[in-house]
Order: sequence, then structure tokens, then C-alpha cells
Amino acid sequence: MSTLDRLDETNAPEKSIPLIEKSKASFGRLPGLHSVLAASPAAFEGYQSLHSLFAEETAFNAEEKTVIWQTINVEHRCHYCVPAHTGIAKAMKVSDEISNALRDETPLPTAKLEALRSFTLAMLRERGNVDDATLQAFYDAGYEQRHVLEVILGLAQKVMSNYTNHIANTPVDAPMQKFAWVSKADR
Repeated sequence: MSTLDRLDETNAPEKSIPLIEKSKASFGRLPGLHSVLAASPAAFEGYQSLHSLFAEETAFNAEEKTVIWQTINVEHRCHYCVPAHTGIAKAMKVSDEISNALRDETPLPTAKLEALRSFTLAMLRERGNVDDATLQAFYDAGYEQRHVLEVILGLAQKVMSNYTNHIANTPVDAPMQKFAWVSKADR
């Protein structure tokens, strides 16, 4: 497996230093993903911006954000992001029932959350080319045009992190190691 360097404030480009400081302020540490992204101030800032917009500005509640993030993480088989978002879900007070269903690819507890997972998977697998029936099923579950666009925002954020972690082989951060995960395909 390939790896990419992990940087910090001692060896990152100068433009990444404020981004590193922002990460440390938010997480109390520099997450491994962020230490890899620090090599490119543009990529690092882009990721932080997408994450902030998705986490703070979308119409989704904590459960729905978790469904979107983890659906993408699991589909992409991201060894780093599934444990990280399991910890994030716990911090957001999302039930273990939802987290476990996402991690294990088993049914979610509500039809609306399952519709969100199905739509997110369709968007991911079909690269945005979903048919009218798929879109209508999403709307019938109670979602609107805004939600479609915000799923796309979540996809953009997760593509950045999942792909970076695949190439970097980013080690799972110590606080998240207790949530280690192996995809069904790799078991």
C-alpha cells in the first residue's frame, strides 16, 4: 500500500499552519486525515470548508448526517472514516442501533433513514445519474430539492477524505481505534 506523508506545524506549508491550528482547536488534536491534507493548503482548506458546510449548514439532523457520511464511508470501504464517524456519531448522540446498522449494512430503524441511505447509495453508485423513480422515492420519504443538493455536498466531502485515506493508508487515530471496522467484502 502507498502512503503519503503526515505533516504538522513543524513541517507543513506555511498556509496550512492556520488550518492545522483550527483542527487542533476543534478536535483537541490533529487528526491523521488532516495531517495528510496539510501537504496541500488548498485541499486542506477545501476539505475543512466542505466539512463545516455539511456539518453546520445543511438541513439534515445528526442521524441523517450520520447516514450520509457512513453510507459513503462503508461503500468506499474507508478503513479510517468508518471508525472516525462512529466516534463522531457517538459525540452527536446518534444511537448505536443506527451506527451498527450502517457499519453492518443492515436495515435502519426507520423507513425515512433507509430512504436516505438508498438515495445516497444510488447517487454514489450511479455517479449522480439517478432515474426519476429513485428521485421520486426520495421525495416521497419527505425530502426536498435542498436535500438532494446537500447529499451531493456530503458526497464531495467524503470523496476527498475517503480517497485521501486510501492513498495515504492513514492510520486510525488512537481515540477511534476502539471503533475499528472491516468491510463485509474484506471479511
